[in-house]
Amino acid sequence: MITGCITCNEGSELAAAVDHPIEVVVGPEFVTGSTRMKAGTAQKLVLNMISTAVMIQLGRVKGNKMVDMQLTNHKLVKRGARMIMEELKVSAEEAEILLTEFGSVRKAIDSRK
Repeated sequence: MITGCITCNEGSELAAAVDHPIEVVVGPEFVTGSTRMKAGTAQKLVLNMISTAVMIQLGRVKGNKMVDMQLTNHKLVKRGARMIMEELKVSAEEAEILLTEFGSVRKAIDSRK
């Protein structure tokens, strides 16, 4: 099993116990009493970088757009249609038809390539 961690304490026991430690040393909090605010933000940024890199490596990104997103609400369906419009240079109506027919941005785009 491969293990990893993200910690904001340099040389921690946790970092020593895993295969791939990520140590983000952020220093003390600026505002006393706001414990772990800076550390939490730093860890969130690292997680965002990791998940973005994974999505790119898995091929779920085309250009700078996530084309394998789940179309779970009206806003995401509209976003998907706009991606199809931009990529295929089609009208909004045609993009929506393609999205409905193929059920995903990637499949709609690939159908025309």
